[in-house]
Amino acid sequence: MRDAVKEAVATAWSQEWGRVVAAVIRQTGDWDLAEECAQDAFERALERWPRDGVPRRPGAWLTTTARNRALDRLRRAANESVKLREAARLAPEPPDAAPPDEVLPDDRLRLIFTCCHPALPLPAQVALTLRTLTGLSTAEIARAFLVAEGTMAQRLTRAKNKIGNAGIPFRVPPPELLPERTTAVLAVLYLLFNAGYAPGAAGPDQRRVTAEAIRLARLLAELLPGEPEAAGLLALMLLHDARYAARTDAAGDLVPLEAQDRSRWDRRGIAEGTAVLEAALTARRPGPYQVQAAIAACHTQAADAADTDWPQIALLYGELARMAPGPVVELNRAVAVAMAEGPRTGLALVDALAEAGELSGYHLLPATRADLLRRLDRPREAESAYREALSLAPTEAERRYLARRLAEVSHP
Repeated sequence: MRDAVKEAVATAWSQEWGRVVAAVIRQTGDWDLAEECAQDAFERALERWPRDGVPRRPGAWLTTTARNRALDRLRRAANESVKLREAARLAPEPPDAAPPDEVLPDDRLRLIFTCCHPALPLPAQVALTLRTLTGLSTAEIARAFLVAEGTMAQRLTRAKNKIGNAGIPFRVPPPELLPERTTAVLAVLYLLFNAGYAPGAAGPDQRRVTAEAIRLARLLAELLPGEPEAAGLLALMLLHDARYAARTDAAGDLVPLEAQDRSRWDRRGIAEGTAVLEAALTARRPGPYQVQAAIAACHTQAADAADTDWPQIALLYGELARMAPGPVVELNRAVAVAMAEGPRTGLALVDALAEAGELSGYHLLPATRADLLRRLDRPREAESAYREALSLAPTEAERRYLARRLAEVSHP
């Protein structure tokens, strides 16, 4: 019985933490109080559910328990009329009372947009989104982003203070601001995903961040059913994540896409991602995330590397470059063109990017150039480019991969 309760509490933590925190923030405006009372509610669940049984609606029980705990805290601290009035806003409820279903999604949507408010710096948006919506500890977030726990704690504190001091409203933006603010929210969630999906990011904290990013993207797609780019981002994450197990070998070394064992790809994840993308495309409002998801779908639908529809991928990258122009997109387009039309054509595009200088210091530019030179049987030039890429690579996994490539073209 106790094991079943522990499992129920763990499931509730995963599914309900953001709901509970958002509900208490809406009522009190106090972010720290909301997190503390949510924590208390889960601790009380561990005490009471073994005796009373798991409630029919665990989320409702946890939310009302947290709200009542907040009420108690405010009443005890109320030594001035402002505090008394704030406490009076919260009516005590029985633990089994069910908050209206229509309120909870709005609370979580408010919380997402508040965490990603443009007044906050991007690192703070990322950290606050993880902390408040997923329940990841400060230490877990710090390890995932490779910073000291104290640094992450300061980042979170400054973000909460900024919200309070600047009077940032706890709300979904008005209609005229919603498109640009939604774009910012999607960018934060994709940044979260990439923190766990990046080459060499194989630790449990990074993988948990990736899982939470997918969960939040799923939540956002549900809360914004009329926004196809939210569904496009979810599809993109699912399709990328489905290939995660095949991206490294038993030694932890990177395996390039063309050499991956496709039997290790998660076919259920691919099926879900493809279905989400197809539903998004029916809105006929394509955007950058939908196009990127379509590119990922082309890769996952190929039976093997030789079956990849590179001309279609090159066309999609051309469309992406039109929607979201930038040198990294152009570099990816150059790779697709090289696969579709030959390495010489791709190399010309890469050399043009190198001459423009916008990707100076970006290791994938010389790495791509080196690979094309290798395919053109120009080993000495490839060797020089691989050495440059190796000196710039940010992770040990990428450095090991480039070192292997370098050894293949080096001459004694």
